[in-house]
Amino acid sequence: MSQSPQRAALSSDKRRLLAQLLRQQGLARTDAAGLIAPRPEGARLPLSFAQQRLWFVEQFAGPSPLYSIACTVRLTGRLDATALERALGRVVERHEALRTTFHAEDGRPEQIVHSRTEVALPLTDLSALAPDAREAELASLTEQESRRPFDLGTGPLLRGRLVRLADEEHLLVLAVHHIVADGWSLDILVRELAHHYRPGGNGLPEAPELPELPVQYADFALWQHQRVSGETLDAQLAHWRGRLAGAPSAVDLPTDRPRTARQGFAGACFPWRLEGDLATRLTALAREHDATLYMALLAGFTAVAQRWSGQDDLVVGSPVANRNHPQTEGLIGFFVNMLPLRTDLSGNPTFRELLGRVRESALAAYAHQDVPFERIVEEVRPDRDAGGRTPFANLLLVLQNTPETRIELPGLRMDVAAVDTGTAKFDLHLQVTETPEGLTGLADYSTELFEERTVRRFVDQWLHLLAAAVATPDTRLDALPLLGAAERNAELAAGAARGTAAPRARSLPAAFAEQVRLRPGAVAVTCGAERLSYAELDRRSDALARRLRELGVGPEDRVAICVEPSVRLVTGILGILKSGGAYVPLDPRHPADRLAYTLADSGAVALVADPEHAGLVDDVPVLTVDQPTAGQPGAGQPLEPAPLGPDHLAYVIYTSGTTGRPKGALLTHANVLRLFEAAAADVPFGPDDVWSLYHSAAFDFSVWEIWGALLHGGRIAVVPQEARRSPAAFHALVRAEGVTVLSQTPTAFRQFADAEAVAAEAGTAHPPLALRHVVFGGEALEPGALRAWAARHPDGPRLVNMYGITETTVHVTAHPLGPDDLAAPGSVIGRPLADLAVHLLDRRGEPVPPGVPGELCVGGPGLARGYLGRPGLTAERF
Repeated sequence: MSQSPQRAALSSDKRRLLAQLLRQQGLARTDAAGLIAPRPEGARLPLSFAQQRLWFVEQFAGPSPLYSIACTVRLTGRLDATALERALGRVVERHEALRTTFHAEDGRPEQIVHSRTEVALPLTDLSALAPDAREAELASLTEQESRRPFDLGTGPLLRGRLVRLADEEHLLVLAVHHIVADGWSLDILVRELAHHYRPGGNGLPEAPELPELPVQYADFALWQHQRVSGETLDAQLAHWRGRLAGAPSAVDLPTDRPRTARQGFAGACFPWRLEGDLATRLTALAREHDATLYMALLAGFTAVAQRWSGQDDLVVGSPVANRNHPQTEGLIGFFVNMLPLRTDLSGNPTFRELLGRVRESALAAYAHQDVPFERIVEEVRPDRDAGGRTPFANLLLVLQNTPETRIELPGLRMDVAAVDTGTAKFDLHLQVTETPEGLTGLADYSTELFEERTVRRFVDQWLHLLAAAVATPDTRLDALPLLGAAERNAELAAGAARGTAAPRARSLPAAFAEQVRLRPGAVAVTCGAERLSYAELDRRSDALARRLRELGVGPEDRVAICVEPSVRLVTGILGILKSGGAYVPLDPRHPADRLAYTLADSGAVALVADPEHAGLVDDVPVLTVDQPTAGQPGAGQPLEPAPLGPDHLAYVIYTSGTTGRPKGALLTHANVLRLFEAAAADVPFGPDDVWSLYHSAAFDFSVWEIWGALLHGGRIAVVPQEARRSPAAFHALVRAEGVTVLSQTPTAFRQFADAEAVAAEAGTAHPPLALRHVVFGGEALEPGALRAWAARHPDGPRLVNMYGITETTVHVTAHPLGPDDLAAPGSVIGRPLADLAVHLLDRRGEPVPPGVPGELCVGGPGLARGYLGRPGLTAERF
């Protein structure tokens, strides 16, 4: 988006405040000191500091529309096209910048000012077209003119095109390279064009001569090199080194698409308007604190950016006209400088306090604005951003206080508007304009990062926060709402539970008993050559349960289990639950100190272990799953069900301990039973499904794998340790066992998919996979990594991304992946399961708007009781 042809100079308020600050610091204002002198004849003409950056960018990247700025002038009335072209020639003749090209001498770029440059106004007549076709062709022509690159070496760097729409309606499209003009310059260009326009035969006298320009842009560039040096430069650079020391090089807003290693410049813009008197009230609040409207707008802007990025230290770019010298005010040229305004939002200040911080930062920057932005970056040397963003300037805010130009001539009216060049040099650039009706603006953004709806949300939240801040400026930032009441309620409703998932059984053993009754001969679990039917698994687990009951195990007692992946592992877990106890899984592969800690912390009353792990503990009874049962009281008789209800403890799984001491999460029978009822809509299962038990029993994905099979009458295919270590062996097992439900972390599945590709190439992928569902969890999923797999399996299996943590019973959300998901960036975790409520909340417990980072909070029957023996932490987290 080109900068609007409006002036963004220091307002009278800003000038007054700056003068006050300079007096306080004992500094003298240098605006009128050191007049710019016309250059000596034959002097080499360096580029200004601002021009140098654009020159080097162009040499590196080649000609592009990135630094084209453009405007349209709608001409209503009788138009003399020849007179208009003559008037444009007078403007070009008056301003050397429009007759300048650039070339390098001994590797150093220089300005070449030509004595004459012809700028024609070719005419395109669209008046004969139907209205719709005319508007479409006009839009196309405007886009072509504004986006056609310039050649800095040959010029001209200004071009125009006149489009005839009707007898008394024309559109003039003007485009110029930024290296010779800025937004202020376009305003000068259009006003001088109007001044020189004298249609033939209308009886008007020749246009009076404008006052001679005291200097030209090349004179300013030479003077700038001489002035911004020595002690003046050193003092200003010292300010910026101190001000920006340790500052982040960018504001990291969440994006809709991932940032690439090299910055792209595709962009778009949209207008917005703030109705009402907010600008008036903001100005009044600013004046109470000796600040400006811009400072109030910037305070709100940084407050919203803080909420989106999570950063308390922000640097926002602020373009300034940089025409502090009176001799430059009437010149066409590239004067704009960028000021990096650093704001400290730490400590959750009130809006009033933040306004004071912004005021201090802005005034200090204005007092040291002579240093070119490029030199500031060179001096401070921030960490270079991996995405190629310009340091300290990926977010911009500018306030312009002149309305769109409208010029009335005898018989002709000229209305000026900016043109969208389809480029964006920055992530987000908000341009605000004061009008008698309030504030209007343009949001200019990178389409390689953002969708329009995301940027609209940012603008809406900014304006909403400003309105709240004006009403209650002593409110702390985190309490200023980004959402209105209706939007807040809508966000809460969107995350609310959609229904209930009442378990059909009172406990996991009761639900298993129903499957034994329905299909006693069906195979329940296999591991290699070993196979147990539902009836056999029932009998073996009964035997273990009897022995545990003899030890006094009952409801709420905890029994540890340390068994290698095998049929015995499933038998042991089921036996512990049948005894009435809750199981505490131990991974035999964990370090001895981790196992000892878990055993001690869990308060286990017994340990079920393989013989090789029986020595883990010596102060509680140790049992093996396959201990002989002959002579055991009640052997061979049905086991009396334990007095279990849905709220009794079923298992205790310990967290990884990556954020502190491992914690034992307490999960109930109801937690597990409702999980599968709630997930049925997203991932339906049945008795014909075969589930791989791939994960350690100490990882809660195993709860999903074991009970997904046993609660539906399906089969568990245990993956032995040797197959877990070899993706090829695991892939062969999945094929041989006819696994239909595969649960994997994305990392493990990538290895599985690679193994399948190798087997397919070798011709050994037989029998074919029987998969119906692949369920992902445990870590973030990159959908794009699944494209090759999906291409090999166009008819399935169904891919489902699920998300959850131990404390929420394995899964919280589910998202079946479609073709669009595989083509899109980012990991979508989907909607919450039907019986859960999921909200993104800020640190005050209020819902955050879409796109704003927050803490994921889960409510509903999936929540664990809390942490074992940690009442304080339970109260904090639950």
